Amino acid sequence: MIRIREAAELLGVSDDSVRRWVDDGALPADRDQAGRMVIPGRALAEFAVSHSAVAPKDPTGVASSARNRLTGLVTKVVTDEVMAQVEMQCGPFTIVSLMSADAARELQLEPGRVAVAVVKATTVIVETPGGQA
Repeated sequence: MIRIREAAELLGVSDDSVRRWVDDGALPADRDQAGRMVIPGRALAEFAVSHSAVAPKDPTGVASSARNRLTGLVTKVVTDEVMAQVEMQCGPFTIVSLMSADAARELQLEPGRVAVAVVKATTVIVETPGGQA
């Protein structure tokens, strides 16, 4: 579940825009235990794919030599016994990463998960915020 403020950041829009989409029925929303409005991550991922968005800030706070860091939402994960294909919507960009199935499971990658695609040369590394495992 993703709070309105976080959804707005991920989509590159204002909180009010997200609230309007919820009010218009374009985005489903529930209330969390504290009564705050939240959006299911999977629904937000689907919405992000169908609407162009501006890339949000990197939430990980990780120091890295890689300068190409694209924050977004995981929109699709296809795994077999050995490999995983992970698709992300990072603002207006779709990023696809191939990794081991073990890595995808360890990062708990699934549609709606906030992640950062780190591009260095021809390799794409996907990171998730440390506190959200």
